[in-house]
Amino acid sequence: MKILLADDHELVRDTIGAYLEREDDVTVSTADDLPSASRLIVSRGPFDLVLLDYSMPGMNGLEGLAEAISLNLGKPVAVISGCAATAVAESALAKGAAGFLPKSIPAKSLINAIRFMVAGETYVPFGFLAKRDEVELHPLLAKLTPREINVLSGLIEGRTNKEIARDLDLQEVTVKLHVKTLCRKLDARNRTHAAMIGKSAEAA
Repeated sequence: MKILLADDHELVRDTIGAYLEREDDVTVSTADDLPSASRLIVSRGPFDLVLLDYSMPGMNGLEGLAEAISLNLGKPVAVISGCAATAVAESALAKGAAGFLPKSIPAKSLINAIRFMVAGETYVPFGFLAKRDEVELHPLLAKLTPREINVLSGLIEGRTNKEIARDLDLQEVTVKLHVKTLCRKLDARNRTHAAMIGKSAEAA
C-alpha cells in the first residue's frame, strides 16, 4: 500500500510513518503542508490512501480536502486531527473523506482503520458514530459558522492567532475578529475560556 501522510508536525509524521512502515506491505511518503502533498500526489500518485492533517498549512479548513480528493483520482483521502472535533468529522465525511482519525487513536486501530479505508470503506471511531445523533443537543457549536469552528479548533489545540492564521490562510487580524466573535457567541471571558467551552461541547 502506498500511503501519503501530510502533517506539519515533524514528530507526528515520524512517529506515525515509522509505525506504518513496520507493516511489510506499506510504504509511506510524507509532506508538511497541503501544497507539498498535492505535488506528491501528482508526481507519485495516486496513493492508496492520503492522510491529511486538518490543521496543517494550506488546508484552509476542509477546502484542501476537495483538492486532494480530486488529485488522487478516486482513491481514498482521510482527515486526521489532534482536536478530534465531532463537527469537523461530520463535515469531512460530508465532503467525501474516506474517514476521520483522531491522533489519539491506538496504533493497532490506526493500521486497521487504514486497511479498512484502502478497501473502500468509510472509517470513523465508534465514539464519533455514537455522537452523531447528539449533535443537535449541543447548541453552542450550532451557533458557529464553519470558519468559526475552524478557529475554535485552533484555540482548543492551543495555537496562537498567528498559527491559526497560517493554518487557515487568513490574516491575523481576521483571526482576532473571529476570536472576538467566538467569545461573544459562547459567552466566554477570553480565548482560553472559549477553548474550554468548545472542548466541553465536543466531549459532551
